[in-house]
Amino acid sequence: MGPSVEDLEKPVRLPAFHTSELGPWCAIISYEACVRLCLKNWSIGSPEAVSFLKNECSLLRSAFCLEQYLLQPEEELLSKKCSELVVTGVPKKPQKTFGKLKVQVRKVKMVLDPPNGCTFSSIKKPPLMKLQKINRRLSSTKSTIHSEWEAIRRVRVTPNFSTNGSLSHQSLAYLHFGTQYLKDISGLLKVGITSLHNSPTPPEAPEETYVCSLRLKSSSDGDVTRMQPGSSETHVFLPDGMRDDLLIEVTDSKGKYCGHVKAQIADITDDVGDKLRWWPIYHEPEHELVGRIQLHMQYSTTTDENNNVKCGIVAETIAYDSVLEAAMKIQNFQQRKLLLHGSWKWLVTEFASYYGVSDAYTKLRYLSYVMDVATPTADCLNVVYDLLSPVIKKGKMNGTLSVQENRMLVSLSDEIEETIALVFENYKSLDEHSSSGLTESHKPSSGFISPALKPALKLYTLLHDIKSPESQLQLCKYFQTAVRKILARHLAETNEFVSTTTEKSTVDQIAYSSAYQKMKSLCLNFRNEIASDIKINNQHVLPSFVDLPNLSSALYSTELCNRMRAFLVACPPISLSPPVTDLIITTCDFQRDLDSWNISFVKGGVDAKEMFHVYITRRIHDKHLELLESCKLDKGVVAQNSTSVFVDDMYEKLKETLAEFQVIVSRWPQYTLLLEKVIADAERVIMETLEKQYSEILSALKENTIPVKAVQYVQRIAKGNSLPYTFPEELGSLFNLIKKMLDVLQPEIERQFKSRHVCVSVSESENAAPGELLSEVTVMLKTKFRNYQQSAIEKLAGNVLNETFASEMQSLVGYMLTDKDVEPPTSIKEVQSMLCKDS
Repeated sequence: MGPSVEDLEKPVRLPAFHTSELGPWCAIISYEACVRLCLKNWSIGSPEAVSFLKNECSLLRSAFCLEQYLLQPEEELLSKKCSELVVTGVPKKPQKTFGKLKVQVRKVKMVLDPPNGCTFSSIKKPPLMKLQKINRRLSSTKSTIHSEWEAIRRVRVTPNFSTNGSLSHQSLAYLHFGTQYLKDISGLLKVGITSLHNSPTPPEAPEETYVCSLRLKSSSDGDVTRMQPGSSETHVFLPDGMRDDLLIEVTDSKGKYCGHVKAQIADITDDVGDKLRWWPIYHEPEHELVGRIQLHMQYSTTTDENNNVKCGIVAETIAYDSVLEAAMKIQNFQQRKLLLHGSWKWLVTEFASYYGVSDAYTKLRYLSYVMDVATPTADCLNVVYDLLSPVIKKGKMNGTLSVQENRMLVSLSDEIEETIALVFENYKSLDEHSSSGLTESHKPSSGFISPALKPALKLYTLLHDIKSPESQLQLCKYFQTAVRKILARHLAETNEFVSTTTEKSTVDQIAYSSAYQKMKSLCLNFRNEIASDIKINNQHVLPSFVDLPNLSSALYSTELCNRMRAFLVACPPISLSPPVTDLIITTCDFQRDLDSWNISFVKGGVDAKEMFHVYITRRIHDKHLELLESCKLDKGVVAQNSTSVFVDDMYEKLKETLAEFQVIVSRWPQYTLLLEKVIADAERVIMETLEKQYSEILSALKENTIPVKAVQYVQRIAKGNSLPYTFPEELGSLFNLIKKMLDVLQPEIERQFKSRHVCVSVSESENAAPGELLSEVTVMLKTKFRNYQQSAIEKLAGNVLNETFASEMQSLVGYMLTDKDVEPPTSIKEVQSMLCKDS
């Protein structure tokens, strides 16, 4: 399968060819070196060299773009002019140059300046160096003044005059003495002050001197310029491009490393002209700020001056880079064509071997171009591994990598780390046939391992100590990042339901069902993602410490739980409708699957029963009230001799209630106890409703149920108003309904509960054991039915007694009673024995 149409329409990614920015001089030197190499190999019979020497090395001249710089025969010039008259093309843009950079090191300060502003700390703690200098100066001045004063005190001038002289002669002598004294004193003072002024300052502690080693990042390690701070020495650097850096290493007078400075050319060229700037000095590897360096830099972009300066020595590595870039341009090097082949591969390899370019440098330089167009695909990562593996092994075994090669290795390792991180963080979205290496459309994961995953793991093992906890943790974090990306994509489909501010009453049934359907799809998507992770893990490609199913399910389960809670708050279930029950079933299945896959439960993960418990109990309570209200609303129906319809309808609602909660009790039988209470209460209310509707008939049964004495029978007969009891038709209907409830309707309800009672332990119910409430209702119905039936039988038996007693008494009228006549007749004894048996 080749690239798609969309990939073909996308622009091809090419590497950054930096040697072309060096101008034609580098290209000419590289061209000349290739010609000599080909001539040498041609002389020994190499067939590959012939193709480069044909037609006066036209292939090489074209590859290095030297047609306009080298002399050409007159015939070629005339033919080109004629062709230019016919075909006009776009003029070629002039070669872009990056100018030159003049650098002068002014000052180096390894002690940071105190904070600006007047603070008590700066007043109380002046710099120690300044205090020592002032103390030494004051001590020197004090000693000088003291010595000069002692010299003045020792001056003695004695006046020379005769004692016999006149007063005027003595006065003149004293005047001469005073003048001489003043001259001597002033001379001494002048000598003292002069000596004090000219006296050198007492020796101070010598200040540390520093040496700065400057070079460009693109230059070789040997191309280093040493400069003394404050020496007014200026050096000109030729940047390799905007990505180049000016690197400065600061050492003390003893050669001890103090720190380094990194100045980016892009930062320097922001403002063209003179720059006097302080740059920070950092000490590695702690990256600690240890001082500052003041640099005066002048950047210019004069083309002529730049070209004249660059016409000098070209290093072998730069020439190799130029040859490598020419080969890549000719063979259309890009993100899906990463390998050279044929004669150009031979030329690049022979060039490095002939001119002494190290194997490590060639691989690292080639790798730098690969990383410019790197994609998270297997072919790219395999090329990277083949290039990087020998270099790292060589560095570990021999430690012979140069400073430049080590610097390149560190820089490329960071880029490779970013690429393999891209693989791990998109391990389900990799596409070998895409130009970017990543799929544009997100399809359901099938558990297929992308070919890029294996070389990515090899590279990660090459760059890291896979046995260290830090490396293992970092690799797990990459996969966690990938899972979070998948989570965000799936959760975006339900964001509207948890962020909406619409009133619940305004949500129509279609939107309500759609919301629950999307939440169900979210559960299924998370379940499929975990299942695919299990398939990936079972292929044993990942290291053993990467438990991908547990790692991903912890995030999926936690996020699903959080989203489900937020959704139920925003869209609470109105009833146990099909969309709601489907979501409950799917959530339960998600939890059950995690358990069957031996995935550890995570705190805060999906617990279906705990999430839906509040809504289930609320629905059971609402259904309880609804059933009780239905019994009261049906009173008018019962009054119209439709009691059978009423009972059938009510038990049909009870069956519908059980069917509604069938999904709940099938997964959590504990809720059977709550439902049992609802059904039992409803049956009691049904019986109470029947008793109220037949209250007049039932009250007649309760009359005259007390045993009647013989005197009372005589009184009734004497009065002549004793009427026989008539069994009403409504009482028969009531008995039939109660019998139907006992024999047909209630057993159906009990059978549905018995299938769940085995799953419910007695300890889960605080007030009743499973089935106890329904048993109480059954006992209540049987008791009422028996009592009403016995009352009716007693009423009918009373009719027989009345009739028998009346006939017997009539036969005894006008006779004297004997003891035998007082005994009850045989018929009455039979009725009495029959009633005793019924009781």
